Amino acid sequence: MTKSAERSDGRMTVEAQSYLQQPAPPRIPVATTITNVVATLRGSTTPERVYVVSGHYDSRCSDPLDATKDAPGADDDASGVAVAMELARVLATRRPAATIVFAAVAGEEQGLFGARHMATLFKAAGTNVQAMFTNDIVGSSRADDGTRDPRTIRLFAEGVPTSETPAQADIRRAVGGENDSPSRQLARFVRSVADNEATGMTVRVIHRRDRYLRGGDHIPFLEQGYPAARFTEPHEDYAHQHQDVRVENGKQFGDLPEFCDFPFIARVARVNAATMWSLATAPGTPEDVRIRTHRLTNETDLVWRRGTDPDLAGYEVVWRETTAADWTHVVRVGDTTEAKVDLSKDNVFFGVRMVGKNGHRGPVAFPTPLS
Repeated sequence: MTKSAERSDGRMTVEAQSYLQQPAPPRIPVATTITNVVATLRGSTTPERVYVVSGHYDSRCSDPLDATKDAPGADDDASGVAVAMELARVLATRRPAATIVFAAVAGEEQGLFGARHMATLFKAAGTNVQAMFTNDIVGSSRADDGTRDPRTIRLFAEGVPTSETPAQADIRRAVGGENDSPSRQLARFVRSVADNEATGMTVRVIHRRDRYLRGGDHIPFLEQGYPAARFTEPHEDYAHQHQDVRVENGKQFGDLPEFCDFPFIARVARVNAATMWSLATAPGTPEDVRIRTHRLTNETDLVWRRGTDPDLAGYEVVWRETTAADWTHVVRVGDTTEAKVDLSKDNVFFGVRMVGKNGHRGPVAFPTPLS
């Protein structure tokens, strides 16, 4: 990453983000220094808007406390770190409007410690992180039964926000929105910009925070209220993750490089690049989007706070049937802070997004009631 930063004309900086983690049984029995490697490419026009992409560079064998056996960690998660490093290399010479952070974090296998430290630092500094993606187990297209799906990447995105307050839960129950969290809007955005012939990939959105009863480095960001999601290969081969390297009954176990599909990893990197570049060159997510509810009407009045992006051209209102997975209708409303749509808020879901002067569209914001 430092080598990539040398080509950035000073726009990219790299730091070793270290801290001393106190004992956290059962997986951290003694005080341990945990270090994230973080490369920051500062935005040219709206640097205060930040997008994060990461992988984790720690690995493990069968026993998470065994520090002596070989633990190659090729798929879990050298593959994700390779994606983050490749994005840093490719984008170092470019000038995104917003800031992009490329991170290789540690302590994931022991309990998401490195990512939690990074997310906590961002929150304490008041950083406007508008999206975070972790690439975790993105190295193989082969399932444990030998079948391959080399053109699909899963994207896990939560519905009900991890950080939701009781008051926010009351509003969600009253107006809907279980499928309209900021993370779900990110997932829709990813499909719109990265599921295409240019990447050669299909983005399969999974409506879960993560795999069943499992977790990754996006979760600490969700805990801090940041929109975040996880990229993971289409199927997993559990003989090649969290396993001692060994041959048993003629079968090779262990997370070895020979089981990685490198053309697949390259396509995953293209999905990430399309996503991060599209986010960092479009306006951000609208803020304070509301639906007026002071009177009963079959029309819908939307209001929002105007963004400060210097390249902002205007806004679009989108909507869909409540049973639809993605936005189906859009109307351009111009550079304004309100819009009236001749549709009942009772029957459809609405959203608002910004459009840049370059024609790029940012993620959608889901409105809340304004009395």
